[in-house]
Amino acid sequence: MRLVRLAFTLLAILASSSALAKMVAQPVSWTLDGTTFKSFLVYDDATQAKRPGLVMVPNWSGVNDIAIAKAKRIAGKDYVILLTDMYGAAVRPKNDEEAKAAVGPLYHDRSVMRKRVGEAFAQLKAAAAHAPIDPSRLAAIGFCFGGAVVLDLARSGSDAKAVVAFHGDLSTDDPSLASNIKARVLAINGSDDAFTMPDVPKFTEEMKHDPADWQFVEIGHVVHCFTETEATAKTGNCRYDAKAAARSYVMMRDWLKESFGGE
Repeated sequence: MRLVRLAFTLLAILASSSALAKMVAQPVSWTLDGTTFKSFLVYDDATQAKRPGLVMVPNWSGVNDIAIAKAKRIAGKDYVILLTDMYGAAVRPKNDEEAKAAVGPLYHDRSVMRKRVGEAFAQLKAAAAHAPIDPSRLAAIGFCFGGAVVLDLARSGSDAKAVVAFHGDLSTDDPSLASNIKARVLAINGSDDAFTMPDVPKFTEEMKHDPADWQFVEIGHVVHCFTETEATAKTGNCRYDAKAAARSYVMMRDWLKESFGGE
């Protein structure tokens, strides 16, 4: 009888501990050039075991509930993610028209884009002082516009171990910056993406001057936005593809694991 009571007590303790553990999204703010940015540090607090830290730059809709949910799914128990605000706390696009207006200045002056994502990467490093981040295993991932941003982080000479761009804009304002790259670069795009695929020849030529390891992957019969669950259109160039998304996440995890030394 005592053994039964002890078993129930242990189960109750475990259930209580499990209930307390959850995915957290802690607000993180910083100011750069007079603009305040509001991002979120996302991770599972079930354990304080150190894990890789990732800057994650969402699509042009920026930081919103959908992006936070996506960061939580990717982070799981494996990563601490800094979901990064690239526009400033006062800019939260509500539709594609507002998103286009928000990304415009950053595409117009890519040096500003690189400076902002560079600061985000510095903030990720600083977060290792209070979050379960292994500062020796840092990388960046990005989606659509965010893909362009993390590729520019690599071009800036960042000491990130890797960057992974999903259906990202492959263009650059200066192909010579590829010679600065230290991060291992993985870009994954849909073969039928009318937005990004025209830039593939220039991108691959640019990457030939990248001294680090790089890989470009085309997923067949897939268009833009293939990881974006909210892209529910049945036709057009922006459509979620569950199979392509799952495949690309496997490639991401393998690339990051290899970049972090296979740990």
